[in-house]
Amino acid sequence: MVRIIKNGRVLDPANRLDKVCDILIEDGKIAKVGADLSAAGAEIIDAAGKVVTPGLIDMHVHLREPGQEAKEDFVSGSRAAAAGGYTTIATMPNTKPVVDNAALVRSLQKRAAEESLVHIAIIGALTKGQRGEELAELGDMTEAGAVAFSDDGHYVQRAQVLLNGLDYLRAFDKVIINHDEDTTLIEEGCMNEGHRSAMLGVKGRPTVAEDIAVDRDILLAEYADARVHVAHISSARAVDMVRQSKKRGVKVTAEVTPHHLTLTDDCVDLTDSATKVNPPLRRQADVDAMVEGLKDGTIDAIVTDHSPHAEEEKDREYCLAPSGFPGLETALGVLLTELYHTGKLDLNTLISKMTAEPAKLFALSGGTLSVGSSADIAVLDIEQEWMVEAEKFYTRGTHSPFVGRRLKGRAVMTMVDGQVVMRDGKIIE
Repeated sequence: MVRIIKNGRVLDPANRLDKVCDILIEDGKIAKVGADLSAAGAEIIDAAGKVVTPGLIDMHVHLREPGQEAKEDFVSGSRAAAAGGYTTIATMPNTKPVVDNAALVRSLQKRAAEESLVHIAIIGALTKGQRGEELAELGDMTEAGAVAFSDDGHYVQRAQVLLNGLDYLRAFDKVIINHDEDTTLIEEGCMNEGHRSAMLGVKGRPTVAEDIAVDRDILLAEYADARVHVAHISSARAVDMVRQSKKRGVKVTAEVTPHHLTLTDDCVDLTDSATKVNPPLRRQADVDAMVEGLKDGTIDAIVTDHSPHAEEEKDREYCLAPSGFPGLETALGVLLTELYHTGKLDLNTLISKMTAEPAKLFALSGGTLSVGSSADIAVLDIEQEWMVEAEKFYTRGTHSPFVGRRLKGRAVMTMVDGQVVMRDGKIIE
């Protein structure tokens, strides 16, 4: 199949390209990028007035497979990803059983190849069972294709275990993705510790728990001369720690979520557990620091932390409900609405943090519109207004703090390996 995407604003941060031109696609690959392209028998896709970007990349999702398929699986999760403009996602290992061996990595890769509409990368657990006591089969999982390692959802409390992991993975040039909250300080807290938690009478999770954990991880990474990646950073002080560490050459990187970029703890309503996330929604000063961290390059990537739960699990008392909500289908719209259209972040930076930079960070093949690369492409209508409606989600999760919000901007086409898998919000099987 030969296709030409014509007349769109082609935005490819990896190649510093931002101009109106065409993209020729042949045999699932990008064959040419330029003006007034033509090819005999080509299907023409008119992208006039639209923005054409590399397919979005999300390096932090929870697809719940294996063991928790009632919440999400590769089928529903990949469709949610395609609906949101994503062509590559990486699934976390906190499943049942935990993905802590090569056999499970290979099994999930096979499952993804058979069932997924998008590319699914596998993140392996850092420790066996994510218990933080003994390193998992890191070398074997690397050989099997694991792209990174994480005990996400669990803080690696023992510094020696993390140091051993950093030392071991340095030889493979693999990244450890850490959930940074010192567990001794958060206990039963279920929202940010501050004025709002005091007013609601709810035990909080202080930012200092994140700050201490991030500081420790940076120091260990510096000592080991190894790579560490701060998952879903949310504290202003933690962002500055990463900033100063990068200046002195520490191999530390960081990611941030749309909700930590746009929502504060003032949004917390104890009658609606949709806002319950880990780390919790912080203060406005922290939100502002996240945006500044994106602008100055301190924060390397935007991720969703897509975490769907069964409806009956979220429909509980706030502090008893599980943390997390689905984010793949709302992320781009939220970011365009709250950051781009408000002038807080330029479009090139936004797209770079969702394509080129995570691809480079995790050594992925996507994130670019270079000639010869796979035709993983998103077409965006950055002016289209739409309403977030849970009943239209492809994900199995329905609880989101963005439900009912009117957003401006969304993906209107997603192409994976040259095949159109989503058009105008509808998945194409």
